[in-house]
Amino acid sequence: MTVRGAIIDLDGTVYRGKDLCAGAAQGITSIREAGLDLLFFSNNPLKNGDDYVERLTEFGLDVYPGEACSSGVVTTEYLVENHPDDQVFCIGAEGLREQFRAAGLDVTTTPTETEVLVASWTSEFNFGDMRDALAAVDDDTPFLGTDPDRTFPMEDGMAVPGSGAIIGSVAAVVGRDPDAILGKPSETALQAALDRLGVDPEECLVVGDRLDTDLRMGDGAGMTTVLVLSGVADRNDIERSDIEPDYVIDSLGEIDSVLAAIDASD
Repeated sequence: MTVRGAIIDLDGTVYRGKDLCAGAAQGITSIREAGLDLLFFSNNPLKNGDDYVERLTEFGLDVYPGEACSSGVVTTEYLVENHPDDQVFCIGAEGLREQFRAAGLDVTTTPTETEVLVASWTSEFNFGDMRDALAAVDDDTPFLGTDPDRTFPMEDGMAVPGSGAIIGSVAAVVGRDPDAILGKPSETALQAALDRLGVDPEECLVVGDRLDTDLRMGDGAGMTTVLVLSGVADRNDIERSDIEPDYVIDSLGEIDSVLAAIDASD
């Protein structure tokens, strides 16, 4: 088996909040030295790829333009392709709306003008957002979510609610599930990642801390899957999951062992 590319998660894999995960810098160096092309892919929708490259560079990591993507980027691209002229109402953070506007999308702040509803993470989610969702959506209104992450990890070891919690609340209020959730592990996210790397799924490594998103995307596509235990999932989660990782390591700093095992299997 020849591996040519690697999709690397960010939250819980490379960093937790404001802190780098143990061994992250060395792990990234090891992947580059093995000759793999990298794509850092976050399910956090607040920033675009350029912003994540800048953040990783500020951590002192060796990252280049075009090497990062996010569920915000994927959602924006989906809207541009499928709803370029529709008025988008976003229950989410301003950082996501800024991405929509930068892409030329029409973002409305009036719920009754909604032609597409997007639900995502915001620290200010409240009763008013649920009321707006009811006013925005009827049976025919496209309803999208950025990503399914119910929580995300912070540097102190605590987890905080993520987009999935808010999308679920909005779904309960409007009485139906989203028509699509566009971040990992969706087919939309998978294709966005592969297009950027220019590799086939079987030539790709996916590394992340979530069985239900990072590894589910890779497992369904035939990628080599690597679970890191530096974020959300632990070994008990593996036993309860229908996803069986190809490799389990404590942190990205142990990726050498995975690369060596792959080389040995060739």
